[in-house]
Amino acid sequence: MSKLNLNPDLITACRTDAGAIARQVQDDINKHTTVSVERSLLRLLGIDGINAFAVPLVNVVVDHVRHKADLTKGISHYLSYAIHETGMSPQDIALRVASGMLDLSKYADLPLSPHLELLTPHLDKMVARIDEMRQMRHAKILQTPAKTTPLKYVIVATGNIYEDIKQAVSAARKGADVIAVIRSTGQSLLDYVPYGVTTEGFGGTYATQENFRLMRQALDDVSDQEGRYIRLVNYASGLCMPEIAALGAIERLDMMLNDSLYGIIFRDINMKRTFIDQYFSRVLSAYAAITINTGEDNYLTTSDAFEHAHTVLASQFINEQFASLARMDPALMGLGHAYEIDPRMENSFLYELAQAELSREIFKDAPLKYMPPTKHMTGDVFMGMVQNALFNITAVTTRQTIHLLGMMTEAIHTPFISDRAMALDNAAYIEKAFKDFGEEIMFRPDGIIIKRAHDVLFQARQLLADIRTEGLFKTLSRGTFAGVPRHEDGGKGLDGVFVKHADYRNPLMERLLRALEEERHG
Repeated sequence: MSKLNLNPDLITACRTDAGAIARQVQDDINKHTTVSVERSLLRLLGIDGINAFAVPLVNVVVDHVRHKADLTKGISHYLSYAIHETGMSPQDIALRVASGMLDLSKYADLPLSPHLELLTPHLDKMVARIDEMRQMRHAKILQTPAKTTPLKYVIVATGNIYEDIKQAVSAARKGADVIAVIRSTGQSLLDYVPYGVTTEGFGGTYATQENFRLMRQALDDVSDQEGRYIRLVNYASGLCMPEIAALGAIERLDMMLNDSLYGIIFRDINMKRTFIDQYFSRVLSAYAAITINTGEDNYLTTSDAFEHAHTVLASQFINEQFASLARMDPALMGLGHAYEIDPRMENSFLYELAQAELSREIFKDAPLKYMPPTKHMTGDVFMGMVQNALFNITAVTTRQTIHLLGMMTEAIHTPFISDRAMALDNAAYIEKAFKDFGEEIMFRPDGIIIKRAHDVLFQARQLLADIRTEGLFKTLSRGTFAGVPRHEDGGKGLDGVFVKHADYRNPLMERLLRALEEERHG
């Protein structure tokens, strides 16, 4: 039952405009590929490891074709010809390219490869692995007691995967449902995925396949001990967005932060590159049943949460449509928002409650991700605990799904285990004390909460109509989201974007889209 009495026609209009905006961008996406998409295909053909200079083999092969041949035909063109001629596996071909014993440029001028089916057995192995991980996750979640309150989500960020594991296990035993491993500062700007175990990250731990595997195993062990499935999160964003999504699918991550607008606005990654990479990563995440988390919460760290709340809602509508174009089920669309209004504002709690309830009522099937106060945390730990308590009340009252717990020491340091334990105690207390509070209350028809929700929805509708008229690229250049302008031909990674050749093929993407369509209609 709606408490906000929202205008359904206005919501429909927002979705119509957001759909048109997303399709405009999708038309551009469909014409292009990127180096990171092609590297992802190689990873899912079984290529792994590094060369003598510690460069990932997938980078070696793609850069070889990029500089000596024509990558617009797609890496599958070259690999299928090489398999046909040599009889070797993709891994052996990559090793020969790395050693200089095989030059793939000799296939550059050949017609559309008639040997693409030779890639199928290699894709079969990795797709089977992803299928196994998806089924295993589903079985483990079914064995976990069902929750009607938000999933308690906490972060670890030591820089050392082995220390991360200790902190993650302690948090799980204390009651955390979701563990997010924060990525090392700046990894989103690396155009390669580091290899193997890492112990020296700054402000977080490098996202690597081996680090994923180690944390997944540790959380599986503690899940068995606790009798409930502990979910694992990392970041499928930045210049290697598709590759990290692939590694997450292989190693059974459960959620991935996956939002192109975040990378464009806050990391200055070229918008064309990021939209193309996002599409591939979301198709793969949809197939692997990985829940995505979007980054609208970050807008309010650089712009005022009261004045610009409608930009968050508009972005949620757009992200919903991008995810839909990637054939993603709404149950996997973890749209983001945050508790970031200045606490000195009179009735700030009512405005936060209105915004959270607004998102919940509009995106009924989405596992919304609700972020804690950060911008207005001052280092006063006592005030910080109060701010987080109000945030926790809002999350439980409005039935948020993924609840990232706030730390009273936010703005001071990376949280200690004790800080995390106090955050979990705070959330657990409020979870019980306010469990059915949201079902017991209604809002005054002429009151602050309903008026605020209606105002934000109306402003979001106007903004979406404007974006539809001028296009998302121009909107981003004006700094509409987060007050940070970005330009279509600016930012990092544009040199890794290519217009597809008429003979371009990506058999993995074709296969995933076909499977998702069958799942959607079958």
